Amino acid sequence: MSPAYPRARRRGVPAGPVRTARRLGEVRRAQLVTTYGVGALIAVENESFLVRGIDSWDVSEAPFVIEPRLSRKLGVNAFRLPPAPDPDKAIDGVRAVRFPTMYSCPECRLLQPFRRFNPPAGKAECSTCAESLVPSRFVLACTRGHLEDFPFWKWVHRGTRRTEAGTCGGELSFHADGSTASLRAVRIGCSCGAEEVSMEGAFRRQALRDLGIRCGGRRPWIKDAPAEFCDEPPRTLQRGSSSVWFPVMHSALSIPPWSEGIDKITARIYAKLKDEDPVFIRRYVQVENVLKHHPQYTPDDVVACVRRWRAQETEMPEEAEESDDPRTYLYRGEYDSLCKPHPERENAGDQDFVCEPPDDPIDALRTSHGLEQVMLLKRLREVRALESFRRVEEPSPADGPQRRAAISLEKPDWLPAFEVSGEGVFLRLDDERLRAWEERAGVDARTRSIRHNHERLLQERIGPSGKSVPTSQATPRFVLLHTLAHILINEWSLDGGYPAAALRERLYADEGMAGVLIYTATSDSAGSLGGIVAQGDPDRLDATLRSALQRARWCSNDPLCMESEASGADGLNLAACHACVLLPETSCENNNILLDRATLIGTPDLRTPGFFSA
Repeated sequence: MSPAYPRARRRGVPAGPVRTARRLGEVRRAQLVTTYGVGALIAVENESFLVRGIDSWDVSEAPFVIEPRLSRKLGVNAFRLPPAPDPDKAIDGVRAVRFPTMYSCPECRLLQPFRRFNPPAGKAECSTCAESLVPSRFVLACTRGHLEDFPFWKWVHRGTRRTEAGTCGGELSFHADGSTASLRAVRIGCSCGAEEVSMEGAFRRQALRDLGIRCGGRRPWIKDAPAEFCDEPPRTLQRGSSSVWFPVMHSALSIPPWSEGIDKITARIYAKLKDEDPVFIRRYVQVENVLKHHPQYTPDDVVACVRRWRAQETEMPEEAEESDDPRTYLYRGEYDSLCKPHPERENAGDQDFVCEPPDDPIDALRTSHGLEQVMLLKRLREVRALESFRRVEEPSPADGPQRRAAISLEKPDWLPAFEVSGEGVFLRLDDERLRAWEERAGVDARTRSIRHNHERLLQERIGPSGKSVPTSQATPRFVLLHTLAHILINEWSLDGGYPAAALRERLYADEGMAGVLIYTATSDSAGSLGGIVAQGDPDRLDATLRSALQRARWCSNDPLCMESEASGADGLNLAACHACVLLPETSCENNNILLDRATLIGTPDLRTPGFFSA
């Protein structure tokens, strides 16, 4: 990762003074999508930087990541792995810019912009004291993603007639004595004689409004981005708070036909051939020997595949507008593929999707647990892409486009993404038994309170914009499948040797779907341990379900947990807490909301029957 300096001289460019980019550190490519993506703050030793927009990345050598269904949904032509630096080719990879710009010196206690300390090149030191500088702990952000330095000058001089920063002629000072862990111990002063004040109260929403501080609409992660008009109230945040950056990511499983055959081969070269005529495509396939290991295909097959993909891209904008929810487009195709066998072919090592039923019958699981189908995913590929990000509040289905911060100045035709491979187990519930349970007295009434709270939250997120409120997912079917996935992940983390954070859920709970996929797909060693498929053996799965349901019957926080009328963030759970159901954030695709153990095992007073208690 490099700061935002001009790139090194390239071949053919006249010689002259070149300011080489400073190498800041290293992060994994996957982290540039999930943890340190565009607009995220990253600490490097005693400095702090902001990851720049993708229009500043040099992706000339970055590999393509092909996933046609996901690219159609997101309206882009392709995905690219975040670039890696290559000094030999003058590629400096991902760029960053210093933020916040306000720093303090622990020795002289000056608080001012970094450049005023006149530090030595490549170091964050006070030129007077030779002490390491400390970046400001506080920033301002709004729900539209704008970010700026905390207005320390206005905070110190509140109540005075001075309204413009610096008009007093004094210098700010920063002092944190460490006497307490509260903000009262963090004090800001000014040499002009203004009374020293603490940072206590700076996080109150009304505090900034009382000072007349409005959002400046700044986007420092995008080079030369003009300030936008913004009427959202800014919020004070800690620089290291998780609320500073929430990624808006989408993912898709590679399913047939795109995961195998001629489509899989074409995917590797499609970016080079998408705009070429058939004559060029045939010649390219022959010269590059693309089909060397695939004699069953011909150059004409590649031409036909390119034509088919072009047609799909032409239809992409209309399809993207039909539905904003990826579950209605991406998940439906995945669900249909998961319900059908896709056995591993002989000498087909490049298959990305292998889905087979277990060797033994699942009659006992049908009778005792209401499972209609069990499928073993011996091989799967998932692509995860970063579309945008949010600040202050977590992403929500109610978010409009204005609340999704842009990752480049202009709308990009590609997005950063990465791919992972793994394995999993897919479970599908018996449709007839599920519908009968949904119609029983007390089932819908139990989840109605969650649905009411969820709809209220969605309405608050929309505000007075006039946009229609999205339909809440909090149906009995969804809550049941979601909670089932959580207890199975917890059980497999104990029985299968996987850390819970290495397992993920994928829920298929819309009308006509009733399945849950639990899989491992990570870029570290936990994704290649093997053995998840073994958990889908009918006898082992039966024992696992019995054990998981038995654990769900009692929580160490009962009776408070089971009798809770609303729990979790914004009251979007019922009987669910960290002692029984909740999972690490990396495992749950719904941020640990819309959960209730009672949908599994029922309530003690028998007012709400559980699906597995019948």
